[in-house]
Formats: sequence, structure tokens, C-alpha cells
Amino acid sequence: MTILEAVEFLDKEIPDKTKRLPEDVYFFLSRTTPLVNVDLLIKDKIGRTLLSWRDDGISEQGWHVPGSVVRFKETFEQSVKRCGLQEIGTEVKFNQEPIYVQQIIVSEWENLAHHISFVYKCYLPKNFIINNKDKKQIDSGFLAWHDKFPDNMIKVHEFYRKFIDL
Repeated sequence: MTILEAVEFLDKEIPDKTKRLPEDVYFFLSRTTPLVNVDLLIKDKIGRTLLSWRDDGISEQGWHVPGSVVRFKETFEQSVKRCGLQEIGTEVKFNQEPIYVQQIIVSEWENLAHHISFVYKCYLPKNFIINNKDKKQIDSGFLAWHDKFPDNMIKVHEFYRKFIDL
């Protein structure tokens, strides 16, 4: 099969590229081009930061700032809104301009090893309460407020120390 035939095959197999891609295609793309993502920096009234537990087999286990890769033909604003709903369970309000941009390259990773992160300051509804449902702290997606940078933050989010330890 030629590369052109492979591309034509993928075009037929994935007619709506604005939706979540099949994992093997997503990982292939991540090995060939940087991924653009949005991260949601959320603080409460007393200065704590909302973090999510990560245990996905891609990076090490640990806390991370909620975020999402921007999908094809999705604006940054749409991506922030989708991420808020998917990762936090609520709509978020946010500043239209990112507060920070960070390039992340992890040379020892094969997949998802190059990201350009656009960090948005986000705000939760006043009545927001964390709903971890039946999740335990060791489950991916478990949410918790942090008043300082945790020792077990994933390494690629080390740059967040300056935002968390104020």
C-alpha cells in the first residue's frame, strides 16, 4: 500500500475528523507533528488550584492541570468549553486570551511527546461542588483542590509551579 492509498483509506474510515480520532491514528499523528492543547487553570476564592489525577499509561501517575488537545476545526474557545464539561463536569467561564503559552517536548516518549499548551484562566460557577462520583483518589479524573504544588505533579506540568505556589 502506498502512502496515498493509506491516506485515502483513512479519509474513508474517518469521515468526521472533528470528532475524537481512533487512538492508533491519534498516536501516529502525535509522532509526526506537535499537538496543540488548552489547559484550564482554575483557582478558588482562597487561592487553591483545581487539579485532576492522571493515570493513563502515557505519562507517569500524578496530578495535572485539566486540559485537552484542540480538535480539527475547533476553536480555542470551543476546546476550553468542551474540556470543562468533559474533565470537570461543568461549563467554565474564561478569559479570552491565554495567560501563558508553554512548549512541552518529552524526548523519551514516543507518543504525545510534543505539545504546545495554551493556558487559560478559568472560573467555575459559584455553586460548583466537585463531584467525583464513585472515583477514588487513585482513579483518573479524580478532582481535588490544592493549596500548594503537589510533590506528585506530573513532570511535564512542572512549569505550573509558578502559578500554584503563589
